[in-house]
Amino acid sequence: MDVKIEPSWKSQLSAEWNKDYFVKLTDFVRAEYRTKTIFPPAKSIFAAFDACPFEAVKVVILGQDPYHDYGQANGLCFSVNPGVAVPRSLVNIFKEIHDDTGAPIPFDGDLSRWARQGVLLLNATLTVEAHKAGSHQGRGWEEFTDEVIARLSADRQGLVFILWGAYAAKKGAVIDRSKHLVLTSPHPSPLSASRGFFGNHHFSRANDYLKQQGKEPIIW
Repeated sequence: MDVKIEPSWKSQLSAEWNKDYFVKLTDFVRAEYRTKTIFPPAKSIFAAFDACPFEAVKVVILGQDPYHDYGQANGLCFSVNPGVAVPRSLVNIFKEIHDDTGAPIPFDGDLSRWARQGVLLLNATLTVEAHKAGSHQGRGWEEFTDEVIARLSADRQGLVFILWGAYAAKKGAVIDRSKHLVLTSPHPSPLSASRGFFGNHHFSRANDYLKQQGKEPIIW
């Protein structure tokens, strides 16, 4: 199967493309885009990978579903395009960055600037039907993104994995803690941010670790 994804990822994940689960997933997703309103735009399904090649990854932030309202999802977890209202979870992320590092709060929610620095903004499920959160869960995306995490854990050294919420923490169980830094806390959602997301210092801790590894820190 010819999957349109950044070349280094295409090579790293080549064993997945013809597995039964991925063939079924592809058939399902194509049919959904033909008959329903699905986010993100089809050309942006693999945007997180296209923006951050395999060897360029320094940090992985794991989300769950793409945003499911019009104009929001752009293929990078937690991110929205310039001009789109910043979602509440991302408002809380920016607040923690400001409190943690002193960085100014951005004018928009476009996180592609992080991706270009080596932050893989990975959702566990890469597509969703409009206004139906979780509608594409259990169709195969989770198996695919599990393999992404496993491949990064096995074949790279000294990465930072940022896992917010119980779902992300469970999905990150495969990560080799002897080779990588794994940071966990409650989710930045307004429902849980005050229970330990605020004050987690994940952004400064990530940068401290990257510097210890001889890597450039992220300009958050």
